[in-house]
Amino acid sequence: QVQLVESGGGLVQAGGSLRLSCSASGGTFSTYHVGWFRQDSGKEREFVAGIRRSGVGTYYAGSAKGRFTISRDNVANTVYLQMNNLTPEDTAVYFCGASDSAYIETYHKNPGTYYNWGQGTQVTVSS
Repeated sequence: QVQLVESGGGLVQAGGSLRLSCSASGGTFSTYHVGWFRQDSGKEREFVAGIRRSGVGTYYAGSAKGRFTISRDNVANTVYLQMNNLTPEDTAVYFCGASDSAYIETYHKNPGTYYNWGQGTQVTVSS
């Protein structure tokens, strides 16, 4: 089973950028789709972006389109989330999860599609 560790979060001013990393160990990373989700206190876990196992095929939430870019390096066993033009509404704990679902095209926004979540990385955007 693959284990995931998120990193790269921090405190940034509105309009700034951060790059999150989701590093994997164990398993065969290239066989997993990966999704980034975020969760603010008292709210449900929310889909942000996803990428298919090959790296060809990406998905974005409406709030992320045009600002965030997901990519992966299967040699480095890492998925990245480049976040630009951040706003205070992006403040949350960001998690990555792995999926081997054959139905990722349909269910990529569903947190239940993913497992082996990391511990999360805090992103705080000040106004």
